[in-house]
Amino acid sequence: MKKIITIITLSSLILTSCGSDKKENVADLPAIPVKVAGNSGNSNNPYITASGKIESENSANLSTRMMGYVTKVNVKVGQNVSAGQLLVSINNTDLQAKRAQVDASITQATAGYNNAKKDYDRFVNLFAQQSASQKELDDMTARYEMSKASLEAAKQMRNEVMAQFSYSNITAPFSGTVTNTFVKEGDMANPGMPLVSIEGASRLQVTAMVSESDISNVKNGMPVKINVKSINKEVAGKVSEVSLSAKNTGGQYLVKVTLDKMDKEILSGMFVNVQFSTAKKETTTAKSDVVMVPESALVKQGQLTGIYTVGSGNVAILRWLRIGKTFGNQVEVLSGLSADEQYIVSAEGKLFNGAKVSVQ
Repeated sequence: MKKIITIITLSSLILTSCGSDKKENVADLPAIPVKVAGNSGNSNNPYITASGKIESENSANLSTRMMGYVTKVNVKVGQNVSAGQLLVSINNTDLQAKRAQVDASITQATAGYNNAKKDYDRFVNLFAQQSASQKELDDMTARYEMSKASLEAAKQMRNEVMAQFSYSNITAPFSGTVTNTFVKEGDMANPGMPLVSIEGASRLQVTAMVSESDISNVKNGMPVKINVKSINKEVAGKVSEVSLSAKNTGGQYLVKVTLDKMDKEILSGMFVNVQFSTAKKETTTAKSDVVMVPESALVKQGQLTGIYTVGSGNVAILRWLRIGKTFGNQVEVLSGLSADEQYIVSAEGKLFNGAKVSVQ
C-alpha cells in the first residue's frame, strides 16, 4: 500500500512540473512584432452599396403556340446565333395538310370571283342599255360582292396557316448566345413551354436591389462602380433605370446599371457589388460612427470572422465580429469592435489568442 501511494505522489509531482514548464515556455516566447491601426469611423460614407447580378440587356425564353413533336434541335448551349437563324423545328404535317386545303379553297374562290365579275360587268352594260332591270343588276352586284368576300376570307385563312408555320420553326429574334435548351428531339412541345433560352451578346447590364432608405439618392445617369468578386475586377457603369415601386420586390427597389465597356471575362450571371457614388443625406442615424476595417486584417475560421486586438499586457485578443457591407477593400463592422479600439493590421509571425505582441 505504501508503494502505491508513493507512485501516485511521484506521478502527481511529474504532471505538475510538466504543466508548470509548459506555462513557463509560453510565457517565455518572444513578443511578436505587430502593426496596429485605429478604426476609421466614417459618418459621411460617400457610397451606397447594393448586391446585384450581371445579365444581358436582351434575353428571351423562346416558346411556341402550337403542340407537336420536336423534330430537330439545331443549336447547342454556348453556340452563337444570328437573328433569324433556325433554332428548333416542330412537326408540322397537319399544318401542311391545312395549307393544301386552304390553297384549294383559294383556287375555288378565285374561279367563283372571276365568273361573278364577268357577269357583273355584263349586267352593268346591259343596265346602261336598259336591257336589264334594276332587280337583276342588284342581284348580280350582291353575287359579285359575296364572291369577292369569299376570296378575301380564303386568303386571310391562308395567312393564318402561314403564321402557324412560324411557330413550328423557332428562329432567333436577335443575335446572341444560346444559354439553355429545354427540349430534345422527340419531346412534345406544348404552347407556352420554353424551348430555348437566348441572350444577346452586344450589351451587358447589372440589376441590383437598393433599400428604401437609399433609393432616394440614386438617380438616372449617375456613375457607378461595379466590383466583380469572382474575377477580382472593378468596372464602371451608369444607372439606366430606377424603379419607383417596391410592391413586388419585398421592399427593395430595382435599379439597372449599364456597363461602360464590354469585358470578355465578365459573363452573364456573375454576382457583383455595386457602389453608387453619391453623398447620403445627413440624418440622425448617419451621424453615428460606421466602423470600417481593411479586409486583409480579418481572420476567418469556417463561418466565423474575427480580428485581433491588443489587450492589456500587450497580448493579442481575438474578437469575433459581425460584418456588413463591403466598400472596396474596406469592410463594415456591425458589432464586436468599437470605434475607439485599435486592431492588428499585420504581424511578423503567427498570431494566436493570448500571444505576446510588440507594437511597432
